[in-house]
Amino acid sequence: MTVTAATPADAGPGAEAGDAVAGPLESAAFPPLVRALAVLIVAGLAAFALWSLPALRATDWNFSALSTFALAAVLIGWVGWWMVFSRTRFAEGAVVQTWLWDKRVRAEDVASFKIVHWPWLQAIVAPRMLVRRRGGGITWLHAADPALLVAFGQAVVRQGMQQPAPSSTSPQPPQP
Repeated sequence: MTVTAATPADAGPGAEAGDAVAGPLESAAFPPLVRALAVLIVAGLAAFALWSLPALRATDWNFSALSTFALAAVLIGWVGWWMVFSRTRFAEGAVVQTWLWDKRVRAEDVASFKIVHWPWLQAIVAPRMLVRRRGGGITWLHAADPALLVAFGQAVVRQGMQQPAPSSTSPQPPQP
């Protein structure tokens, strides 16, 4: 497992102040195999529902059972849709992932981050970044291309290098 952790104050030797990303980076949020599996699972559940249709019609449905069944079908379809079509984009110092709701994080709002990437499982486990925001809150961002997450991490480190360090002046005790 490869885990990279940093805070904006940690400016390692690989992060130069002059490093810049040429243009916006964009990637699918999930790897192709994960998206294909999402399609297969949703299609399989739909096929099973169609196969079960005679038994479902014979069932005496009350409102709560029917609404639960319908809500489950809508949620499965909705999550499957976003698994296939979710995109992650890094441009202008912010990363945005389209998902059930859009996730947006600006580099200057990041207190710390971790990039989690298992290269040997990249086909089924998307590289992802755990972002802790300055005002509190945690966001997970996924990108099929780990270079997008690394570029955002570099932007966070550059942002931290540009901010002045807080002065650590403490009151001195009176001299006798």
